[in-house]
Amino acid sequence: MNKVYKVGLIGCGHISETYFRAEKYFNNIKIIKCADINHTNAIKCAKAYKIKALSVKDLLKDQEIEIILNLTIPKAHYQVAKQSLLHGKHVYSEKPMAINFKDGLDLVKIANKKKLYIGNAPDTFLGGGIQKSKELVEKNILGKISLGNAIFAFPGVQSYHPNPEPWFAKKEGGPVIDMGPYYLTALVNLLGPAKKVTGSIMEGVKRRIIGIGPKKNKTFKVECPTTYLSTIQFENGTIIRLTLSFDVIAHQRNHIELYGSKGSMIVPDPNMFGGSVYVCNKLGDPWKEYKTNKMHLGKINIRSQSSRANESPTNANYRGAGLAEMAYSIENKKINKCNGELSLHVLDIIQSTMNACKTNKPQIIKTTCKKPSLFLTKDIKKILK
Repeated sequence: MNKVYKVGLIGCGHISETYFRAEKYFNNIKIIKCADINHTNAIKCAKAYKIKALSVKDLLKDQEIEIILNLTIPKAHYQVAKQSLLHGKHVYSEKPMAINFKDGLDLVKIANKKKLYIGNAPDTFLGGGIQKSKELVEKNILGKISLGNAIFAFPGVQSYHPNPEPWFAKKEGGPVIDMGPYYLTALVNLLGPAKKVTGSIMEGVKRRIIGIGPKKNKTFKVECPTTYLSTIQFENGTIIRLTLSFDVIAHQRNHIELYGSKGSMIVPDPNMFGGSVYVCNKLGDPWKEYKTNKMHLGKINIRSQSSRANESPTNANYRGAGLAEMAYSIENKKINKCNGELSLHVLDIIQSTMNACKTNKPQIIKTTCKKPSLFLTKDIKKILK
């Protein structure tokens, strides 16, 4: 029987309901207290989920709390995670781990010094879609993967987020910070660490309209680039062309495609846990489908639309898996899958991509990381209810 870790939530915003839902699936995490810089939000959250609301300061000091779940806005991730570590608590944060590499490096150093765990979203790469893709890649079904394409492109977070302004702010905004972590973490999981990036930017619409919530129809100013076109070279020699954009109304390209000496692969949406993988090994042959809907973290588990407008009702969503896997790793003294080394490397690629695109100069990735191992069924079962 796994130990159930007592979790304190900081940041009671839009994403928090997803993590409360995770308690239905995983057997070793329980959110027992919450806090928010706006205490009214914490009170509402506490009432909705029958837990206790505290101030941020009091939650950090609370001796009952073992793990801080950091769901604040991106620019606050670093300070909340740092304070959590300095108060002797393990921390799991939403993506990205920080909005600049220097702060991310500081978090890893503090965690290592204090012998505490640091975990970071996204954990979607632990789901059936990316894990099945990884299994097939490691079986060498594609041969040597030489190149590929990846794309995230839609009109912007303002369509589904009630407070989208931070995603368009000068230093913390843009699609690389918002959606880059999903794609880059999935690619590192499949291909290993990156070593170099080049690219360019396109300026998009300068004013946006909020699509939902109390501020619906209010306009706000865009202060950052909203389309990045990059080329990433990985240590294994693979080259990926990556498009990240908040300026595309619609497209019909696949999220990720990999091209190898023995075949090609369509990788499902790295922002979700499920989806089928498709492989073609000969020109003219039909694409073979590898379904994931019977895998433990690939089964459809959302039968009706949640309040998060970008959540598909026909896909798997097990956000919180990374938090539960970290809790299991703490108990069993293992390295967690969504670890600081991986998250820092992804942050390094994020910052390097933004710098390369803005300056039109190649950027060398400063860090590396171990390629994550498969999340085996026997290990997944250990954290499931």
